[in-house]
Amino acid sequence: MSEHLSHRDPSIRVVLQPKDTNSQGTIFGGIILSYIDLAGAVQCAKTTRQRVVTVAVKEVQFKSPVYMGEVVSFYSSTTRVGTTSISVHVDVEVFRGHETIPVTQADLTFVCVDANGKPTPIVSI
Repeated sequence: MSEHLSHRDPSIRVVLQPKDTNSQGTIFGGIILSYIDLAGAVQCAKTTRQRVVTVAVKEVQFKSPVYMGEVVSFYSSTTRVGTTSISVHVDVEVFRGHETIPVTQADLTFVCVDANGKPTPIVSI
């Protein structure tokens, strides 16, 4: 594990199962995307306890496959807090052998919404 990664705690860490695999024996990209979204929401909860919804996910390119049974770590960080929106960066990695392998990364935008689903100003915790 590289030195700069050893001090980070993931937002979430999952072990992917047979139901998550495609016909090639690797994990479906959509499964990874759903966990990216979850990791982003976990990160938003560090800023506010309000309801947030995902409004955008920037381009996601997969650099390495993920295999069934691998432990996948999702590291997130807040990159911007606006009036109603929170931007989050998520890095996805697997530890394979003695090496940390980057899988993908994404930038997401979440918006705080009220009970009617309308954007509402962020109240920080």
